[in-house]
Amino acid sequence: MAAGEVVLHRKPGDIVDEDVEHGHAAVVTASGRVSVAREYTPAKPELPFNTVQLARLDEALTLSARSTGLGFSVYLGDLGADTRATAEQLHAESGETAPSVVLIAVSPGQRRVEIVTGADSTRRLPDRACNLAVMSMVASFKEGDLVGGLVSGLRMLTDQAGPKH
Repeated sequence: MAAGEVVLHRKPGDIVDEDVEHGHAAVVTASGRVSVAREYTPAKPELPFNTVQLARLDEALTLSARSTGLGFSVYLGDLGADTRATAEQLHAESGETAPSVVLIAVSPGQRRVEIVTGADSTRRLPDRACNLAVMSMVASFKEGDLVGGLVSGLRMLTDQAGPKH
């Protein structure tokens, strides 16, 4: 033993409360090994956007809805094997407002973007306008700017839809 070393004498079955060396809830086993229970704190899932990016996206969604009278929503995640069908199903979950809702569904892992419009919003947003918005978003996505692409796409769709009637 080196000079100044603290030696704790423990025997099997000793419960060690608040053991500084091992953490809390430690016990000495029959073999003399110290078994330590540690609190498990799962890592928080990483969010795709920080608060500044979320605020920017929220502002774009709000401005788009206010100026056009249409509802805009963004879905970010896996869209499954049939991306179009999944996007249409998500759009249908808008319920009674679905006719005037525009859904932008993005699946970065699948490299897919789907825009689904309702019966009312499709009159103001033809396929050509949606395709141009998708191309603009994809260009930003390729540069690693997910929020910038979404905001750009929302602006293009808002401009095409025009002011609410």
